[in-house]
Amino acid sequence: MCMHRWTFCNLSKLNPEMQTWKNYYLRRAKLEQHMTSGRASADYTCKTLRGHTGSVVGLVYLSDSNHQFDSKSIVCSASSDGTIRAWSIQEGIQLWSSQVQDAPLTKIIADQQTGLVISTDSQGRIKAWKAQTGDELASFPTASSACTLLTYYRKDQSFLTAGTSGGALHTLTIPALSQVSHVRAFDTYKIDILLLSPDKHWVIAALRESLDLHPKVYFTESLSCPCEDDPPVSASIPVNGCTVASFFPSEAARVMIVHSDGLSNAKNISIFDIKSKKSKYKTEIMVEQVGSFELLFDGWNSDILLEAHGSGTILIAQGKELKLYSIAGTQIASFQDHKEHIAAMCVDSFRVVTAAYDLSLRVFTWKKEQNKDLSLESRYHLLGGSHMFSRGFTHVACDYASIVASVAAKDGKDVLKAYSFNA
Repeated sequence: MCMHRWTFCNLSKLNPEMQTWKNYYLRRAKLEQHMTSGRASADYTCKTLRGHTGSVVGLVYLSDSNHQFDSKSIVCSASSDGTIRAWSIQEGIQLWSSQVQDAPLTKIIADQQTGLVISTDSQGRIKAWKAQTGDELASFPTASSACTLLTYYRKDQSFLTAGTSGGALHTLTIPALSQVSHVRAFDTYKIDILLLSPDKHWVIAALRESLDLHPKVYFTESLSCPCEDDPPVSASIPVNGCTVASFFPSEAARVMIVHSDGLSNAKNISIFDIKSKKSKYKTEIMVEQVGSFELLFDGWNSDILLEAHGSGTILIAQGKELKLYSIAGTQIASFQDHKEHIAAMCVDSFRVVTAAYDLSLRVFTWKKEQNKDLSLESRYHLLGGSHMFSRGFTHVACDYASIVASVAAKDGKDVLKAYSFNA
């Protein structure tokens, strides 16, 4: 029953307090009840985490893959003040801060396989940090004003692929950050989108600046273990004007791309399956379109947030509105709970959380309709403070027992709001 309801569970390491699956089930069900009702004090505690003296540019959980109740949620945040800081969410305290870097940080990701966080700054320097202590382990210069980052694990080795503002892909080992390949994906254009397929076989690189260049898909093995005589295995995805993209998490390599011709408010979603065709001497990439439909938005706004759930549910946030679609293009639900634009969104198997400039988080939980379509139920708001001191939420992330979001402060010293639910 536990494994059916919570597919993320790994209960091979039950702690002594749990003892049985029944105890785990009861405690987990109680936690979900608190996350569903969201009553202040009764269901959760809220703490404000202060320390950064600049804008928070990203935050990541250092997740416990076993989802044990005795483990603590730890979040690392990166800031334009040049520091990375680690926080204990349940305790509401800072665990460590890195030394101030020479340039403002622009992005942070976590590599769960090695327990490291990876950052990049405005000068394109990539650094690896030990997540438990904040010790710097390695650095790599890209000489790029901006980088997009992703990590993956294959053949007992973790890798990092970075897309640069000059259109290049650097693939590095983790933790040493030693370069194993360098590929020119696009000439002079900034790589804005970098995605890894759920089966870890494919990397998609795309850009927003050009209406003429197609997104490209690369075989991860040819990036992480390149052949000296052959270019990396790649193919183009036949769409122009890419805005945003996302993989369906329950499919091996099904990607959806929002794109536009740039001449109207209309945008299209195209859905592709990516597969390989191997022969004796080479591997070819097969990109097959399996669906498409048109999106109509009120007014011009290029800021679109896109997420997927399962194998066929699509979430799109644009402006103040959150919409839910089926893979066939049927609109399942629409929500206008926010008074200002939605800035960020996170999705997991239990809930969806949207963060907006109205200084509120909106929490939704999944439900099944009578026609068996998966939909959402709007539950409650989590407030982030006063507009006298803050501009709104900018980032949000969640794990199995908490939600953390960054608040843009009017004095430039952003804070984190941590909501820890009672188990």
